[in-house]
Amino acid sequence: MSDLSSLAQSLGGSLTGKRILVRSDLNVPLDGTTITDDGRIRASVPTIQALADGGARVVVTAHLGRPKGAPEDRYSLRPVAARLGELLGAEVAFATDTVGDSARSTVEGLLDGQVAVLENVRFNAGETSKDEGERGAFADQLAALADGFVSDGFGVVHRKQASVYDVAQRLPHAMGNLVATEIDVLRRLTVDPERPYVVVLGGSKVSDKLGVIDNLLDKADRLLIGGGMVFTFLKAQGHEVGKSLLEEDQLDTCRSYLQRAQESGVEILLPTDIVVDTAFPSGDRTPEPAVVAADQIPADALGLDIGPASGAAFAAALADARTVFWNGPMGVFEVDAFAEGTRAVAKALTEVPGLSVVGGGDSAAAVRKLGFEESAFGHISTGGGASLEYLEGKDLPGIQVLED
Repeated sequence: MSDLSSLAQSLGGSLTGKRILVRSDLNVPLDGTTITDDGRIRASVPTIQALADGGARVVVTAHLGRPKGAPEDRYSLRPVAARLGELLGAEVAFATDTVGDSARSTVEGLLDGQVAVLENVRFNAGETSKDEGERGAFADQLAALADGFVSDGFGVVHRKQASVYDVAQRLPHAMGNLVATEIDVLRRLTVDPERPYVVVLGGSKVSDKLGVIDNLLDKADRLLIGGGMVFTFLKAQGHEVGKSLLEEDQLDTCRSYLQRAQESGVEILLPTDIVVDTAFPSGDRTPEPAVVAADQIPADALGLDIGPASGAAFAAALADARTVFWNGPMGVFEVDAFAEGTRAVAKALTEVPGLSVVGGGDSAAAVRKLGFEESAFGHISTGGGASLEYLEGKDLPGIQVLED
């Protein structure tokens, strides 16, 4: 694995004048063409800036959303390129295709230190193809645009895709600053973490977190569970959960986790109170939140947040932690009436005396929406799925391929 300086050495001792293809993660939420959270763009800037400052001609490739291998206006990276230019304080060229005439002419037009963004890499079916030949052919076209490759999109390193995996096999390559930082932080969570080690898991489904729970039950001291996934645990304990989100096929798995935790001395903390409503918040309906005991959820209600007593208990359980990993909000944080549980956990993380890691995705969006300064946390990951797979103990193709 090499850094930017060793990449320069492999390209003749300098990046000046070299075309460097950078795989960034610019998959930001959009409202039409308005970016509603630019966190991932801001996280991509240091590596791009460092390359530009080194005289490289920087060619950024990234995806947005899940187009089906063909152009879709709503997934265009044009507004992202504009925002990147604002953050860099310099004009960013934009190619209207991925490897076609516009991409080639845009790259050819770059001067030393300039930056271009290619259109959404997933507009080409070869990017995500399971067929190695198709994927490789697209990677050949991408590689033809550049002299070297930098992998800096941590949110996609768990994907075996052309711009993540195959291009690295075709060009001198390096790990970008963002990916290097992410891997360093995740190693601190998995290799001899400082204790007490507390893991906070939320989000909607237990099934999304099975591997993480399974792996971390042997590593963590405490496991705090909130969000929609908590109702499967409550049901596994025999409690009524009303109309709350429930994964019936995971009840036995939840019971086994509770049993394993008890036998191994790991504390699993579930909410003791829940904020409920009779309907999911939507449209013009005014929320009607009520707080009930976690074992007394009415049959006609659904849980939408952990309650205030649970928020306080979770904060207390985090107070002495030396290492914390948090992935998944405690409730429907987008709606003020159901945001307080997530706010309580986020605030507690800002006061943790040791390393606090916010594990990407909705958790990262939540801390920004709720008004917390990013600098108040030890680390905010840009890749929820990649973080989870790393913590599950899985190999990440986009990291493996960088290992020389």
